[in-house]
Amino acid sequence: MDGSATRAQARPVEDEEVKSVRQQIKAIAEQGDSLYVDRVRVYPKQVSGRFRALKWRALGLLLVVYYALPWIRWDRGPNAPDQAVLIDMTNRRGYFFFIEIWPQEVFYLTGLLILAAVGLFLVTSLAGRVWCGYACPQTVWTDLFMWVERRIEGDRNARIKLDKAPWTGAKWSKKIAKHAAWLAIAFATGGAWIMYFVDAPTVAANFFTGRADYYTYFFVGLFAATTYLLAGWAREQVCTYMCPWPRFQSAMFDEDTLIVTYQKSRGEPRGKAAKGAVGNEGTGDCVDCGQCVAVCPMGIDIRDGNQLECIGCALCIDACRPVMAKLGRAPDLIGYDTERRIAARAKGEPLRYRILRPRTLLYGLIFAAVGLAMVAVLATRSDADINVLHDRNPLFVSLSNGSVRNGYTVKILNKERTERIFRLEFKGIAGATMRVVGLVETASWIELRADPDTVTTYQIYVSTDRANVRAERTDVSFVLTDITNLDTATRSTWFYGPKP
Repeated sequence: MDGSATRAQARPVEDEEVKSVRQQIKAIAEQGDSLYVDRVRVYPKQVSGRFRALKWRALGLLLVVYYALPWIRWDRGPNAPDQAVLIDMTNRRGYFFFIEIWPQEVFYLTGLLILAAVGLFLVTSLAGRVWCGYACPQTVWTDLFMWVERRIEGDRNARIKLDKAPWTGAKWSKKIAKHAAWLAIAFATGGAWIMYFVDAPTVAANFFTGRADYYTYFFVGLFAATTYLLAGWAREQVCTYMCPWPRFQSAMFDEDTLIVTYQKSRGEPRGKAAKGAVGNEGTGDCVDCGQCVAVCPMGIDIRDGNQLECIGCALCIDACRPVMAKLGRAPDLIGYDTERRIAARAKGEPLRYRILRPRTLLYGLIFAAVGLAMVAVLATRSDADINVLHDRNPLFVSLSNGSVRNGYTVKILNKERTERIFRLEFKGIAGATMRVVGLVETASWIELRADPDTVTTYQIYVSTDRANVRAERTDVSFVLTDITNLDTATRSTWFYGPKP
């Protein structure tokens, strides 16, 4: 009696849920051919399973990294920021633990962007849109916002009823509590983002004591507002209408790409299962329960095939598995599969999954080549450099003693946090002498001091007899040598003179 009563109580709720899902599918179908459509509000149902657990783990890890990373300290010595990850816009530096990036090393950023793009291509060609389903910031924060929503307003049916109900005190309190929690998360998100550009403890103290500058408050508010709007209100519309990735991600797919699929040959024709039935009884395995649609955060029906809106989160797999288990039917009516395996299964051929294929090999080789190149450049880069700018007006001066003089602005980059002494030589023209404004009158080579962890600038004039100038423009170079470790850096330039 107890079991029968429980089933009797559960059936109306289940029927109501199936009815709401059918209405949602009907509304989507009716607007599918229209150019301008209204938004069909999506109420994703809570689900448990392997992929939902994986999403929770990914969400937790990514949020911890995002919020905690600015607070990690890293000792770089005196007069240096001790934040492990910092983009110091004021001093034009980028710090990532033991790596320090200077403005002229922006090519490292280019390399990182190439690695990110090619890595995304590789992952997509192997396993579809797993980035969108598990690691995309829009997905992560939308999942977090939906978790808060469920905690306050309840699961799918409760939220649908609440939205349809009149505005009472209980409804107002739930809505206010939900949006207050959303705004708190959005504010924490905007505040954490600012900390990647300013020392975290300093900006946090200044922010709450009113001593932060206008730009800090502006950008915290800006990022808080965008997080609140995109994760709380726009949600699936960001993926469908704003993100460009769905438009061209299919170019990375081939017949061996793992994607979330519905086995139409096994599931069709759909039909309700008879009570206690364990066989198909003339229908497919799909009983049209609508659970795969109810749990989808994008509000689509995976049984309609691969769609632009599908983010590959695989929650529909978690929803379908217990239904198949309850009916005593094989699992994975909805599952990760490839077009090649689906075709082979229909023909009764062996199932194979090819990881190594032309596109994955190409993406992997590009990724490895760029990554190795960046590591090699980082490992061999010098801690000192020189930059030379030739004076443009005038290009040269003919002196009264018959010599020709060129002016240069020499910038010495010292990446160490101690003062260093360098020997500067000029090569390319015989008999040339240098004069450093304010320091050295005339010398064939000179010693220059470089301030720690900065760029030291000198104005230098190079002179030589006119007989040594054999062309209007001669290739020359400045050679900078550290007198302690004898490391050298060379910069090529030109020496201008009158026509021979």
